This record gives sequence, structure tokens and C-alpha cells, in this order.
Amino acid sequence: QVQLVESGGGLVQAGGSLRLSCAASGRSFARYGMGWFRQAPGKEREFVAAMSYSLLSTNYADSVKGRFTISRDNAKNTVYLQMNSLKPEDTAVYFCARDKSPNTWYARDRTSDYDYWGQGTQVTVSS
Repeated sequence: QVQLVESGGGLVQAGGSLRLSCAASGRSFARYGMGWFRQAPGKEREFVAAMSYSLLSTNYADSVKGRFTISRDNAKNTVYLQMNSLKPEDTAVYFCARDKSPNTWYARDRTSDYDYWGQGTQVTVSS
């Protein structure tokens, strides 16, 4: 059984930064791509960023390119999301997720590509 636990959310002013962490339990973390998604009130869950198992492929939503950076530490079974230049429209619950398939060479961006999800962490950006 895989468990994903996010942390690092909070309240920040526009222009500020936050770093989210997602700690994964279970074996074989290094074999799976990891992604970050977010969901704002009344909206569907949307893709934010992903990184392949090999660390060679990353993928970002257009809305966060140049501001957010995904990284992972396989020795710690943890994936991170560094968020800079935050905007009020970044306000959402942020979820990390594990790719369904091991050893996928590219970083995928559909919610249907992921099977294990964390409980989410709230990020609120004030104007």
C-alpha cells in the first residue's frame, strides 16, 4: 500500500514563495513518475507539474511555467514543488500523486494517469 502525505501549504502574500513536500511510503518510489495537481473551489482538479521516475522529463502547466519547479529526492522518497511569484489565482488545494505505471519515460499530465493520491494541502495567496 502506498501513502502520500503532503505538507508545506499555508497563507502567503502575492509575490511570495512556498515549498510543498510530498512524502511517499512503500517501496519502489524511484520507479514511478510523480505529479502535482491542484483544485480550487468549484473547479475541476488540474495538472500543475510532473517529473518522470528518471528525473529526465519534467512537465508544467502553462500557468506555472517559470514560477514553479518540481524536484524529487529518491533517497528520501519525497517529491517537492517550489512555488515562487505566487498569485491569488494559485489558491487551491494541492495534491501529489503517483503515476500508475512504473518506468514511464515522460512526465504525464492527466489525472487518469495517476492512481495514488495524497490528502492535499491548502495554499492560499492573498492579494
